[in-house]
Amino acid sequence: MKLALFTASLIACALAFAANNAPQELRFSLTGEPKSFDALHISDQRSEVIRYLTGGVLLRINRVTDQLEPQLAESWKITEGGRVIAFHLRPGLKFSDGSPLTAPDVARTFNTALDPKQASPAGDTFRAADQPEAKATSPLDLTIRYHDPKPGIDRLFDTLSIVPPSPAKLPASAGPFFVSEYKPGEFVRLTRNSNFWKRGQPYLSSIRIDIQPNREIELTRFLRGETQLISKVEPESFDRIAKEMPAAARNLGASLDSEFLWFNQMPSAPIPDFRKKWFTSAVFRHAISASIHRDDLARIVFRGHAHPAAGPFSPSNKFWFNAALKPLPFDSQAALRGLATEGFVLRDGVLHDRDGHAVEFSLITNAGNRPREAMAAVIQDDLRKIGIQVNIVTLDFGSLMERITKTSQYEACLLGYANVEVDPMEQMNVWLSSGEQHPWWPLQKSPATPWEARIDKLELQQASDPVRAVRRKAFDEVQRIAVEQEPIIYLVNPDYLAAVSPSLRGIQPVTAPPQILWNIESLRLE
Repeated sequence: MKLALFTASLIACALAFAANNAPQELRFSLTGEPKSFDALHISDQRSEVIRYLTGGVLLRINRVTDQLEPQLAESWKITEGGRVIAFHLRPGLKFSDGSPLTAPDVARTFNTALDPKQASPAGDTFRAADQPEAKATSPLDLTIRYHDPKPGIDRLFDTLSIVPPSPAKLPASAGPFFVSEYKPGEFVRLTRNSNFWKRGQPYLSSIRIDIQPNREIELTRFLRGETQLISKVEPESFDRIAKEMPAAARNLGASLDSEFLWFNQMPSAPIPDFRKKWFTSAVFRHAISASIHRDDLARIVFRGHAHPAAGPFSPSNKFWFNAALKPLPFDSQAALRGLATEGFVLRDGVLHDRDGHAVEFSLITNAGNRPREAMAAVIQDDLRKIGIQVNIVTLDFGSLMERITKTSQYEACLLGYANVEVDPMEQMNVWLSSGEQHPWWPLQKSPATPWEARIDKLELQQASDPVRAVRRKAFDEVQRIAVEQEPIIYLVNPDYLAAVSPSLRGIQPVTAPPQILWNIESLRLE
C-alpha cells in the first residue's frame, strides 16, 4: 500500500514537473503582413510589434512606473548639459545566434541608423542639426556626443534595437525572442533566445503570430481558446467578450489616441472668403465645440467605451497631460450667445452670419471607418440644433489625404491620432506653424497669429531643454493655448480595449504601447 502511494506521488510530481516545463507558445494575430524584420527599417505598426518582442535595447522604459531601467547597458551617464551620453554594457552579452555583442556593435547600430543613405526610421528621433556620432572606447563602453543638448536622450534608447553586423532574412536578435520562422500569409514564429541577458527568461518558449485580417475570425478563435490575446478590440467585440468570457475583457481606460476635427484656415484654399472668416474665428470654433455633445459620442458611437477629450493629450498620458484642463461641457445656448457677439443670428431655425450667409460647411472623413462615420452623423445632428447645416463627405483614405496635404479642397475634417507616442516631441510637426502636419494651415512661412508664434517658441523650448520638468511646463502652456484657441477641436479619447486569456499570467496592462506585451519576458502560460 505504501509503495503504491509512493509511486502515485512520484507520478504526480513528474506530471507536475512536465507541465511546468512543457513548451509554452503564446498565440495571437496581426491583421496583415509585417513589412520588415530589419529593426532599423521599421515603418509599419505590425513590424514594430515584432521589433519590440525581439529587439535588445540599451535601456527600457518601465511602462508602469515610467522609469528607465538598464537592459543591455549596465549603467549610463549624461554629461555636458545633455550633450553627451556614455554607456557601460553588461559583460558577456550575445546575440541569439551566439555571436558576441559589444560596444562596437552598439556604435555601428547607432551610426547606421543616422546614416542619411540608410533612410532609417529608427534614427529619426536621434537626429539633430549636427550629426551625432557614437564611438566605442572599449569592448564594454561607448560615448555618443551631440553639439547641442538632446532632450530626453536616455529615454530615446527604448526604441533602438541593437542589430548584428551581418544582415539576414531572419536576423539574429539581442532581445527575449528571435524570428525563427516566417510563412507569408500564414504566421511568424518567434523562438526563445537562450542567450538573452536575463537568465531564466523569457518564460515562454515561443510566440506564434498569425496573419489574420478578418477581425471576426480573430475574435472567434480567441473565444474558442485557440489564441490567448487580442491586443486591441473594437467596442462591439469587446462587449461580446465581456458577456461570453468576462474574465478576459480588459478595459484599460482612456487610451492615448484621440478623435478630433478642425477647420481649413489656409488662405489659398478654394473656400469662400466669408467661410474662411468663420473658420479663423476662435469664437466660431468655440461655439462649434460647445455644441457637440461629447458624452453622446462616447455613449452612442463607442458604446460607452470612450471619454470626452480635454485637449491635445489624453489624461492617461500622466506625465505630459496638463491636469488643469477639463473637457469642454456641452452648452449650445452658451455657443449661441458667443456667436451673437460676432453678429451671428438664429432665424427660422437657420444660423446666419452678419452678412446674411446661412452657416453651412462640408465635413470630410475617411470612408469605411464606422466610428468616424457615426461621429460625423452625431455632430451633424448636434449642429443642426443651433441652425448649422453640416454636409458629410466620406472619402477613401488616399483621396482624403490628398485634399488635406496637397489640394486643400476641404472645409472641415474629422480624423484622429492612433498609436500615439507618449513624448510630445513626436508631435512637433503638428504644433509648429511651419510643420508639414500643422493641420489647419501647414507650412506657414511665419506664424499667422500671436498665439501660434507663442506655441512655436514653447515647442522649440520643450524640444531643446534637457530638463524634463522644464519641458513639461512648456508643454502645459502649449496645451492651455490649444484649448483656448481650439484650432483643433478635440472630441473623445477612445478607451483601450483588449482581450487577454486568464491563462496568460504576468501581464501588467498599460495604455502606452505595446500595452499588453511591454514586459513580454515576464509573461507565462498556466
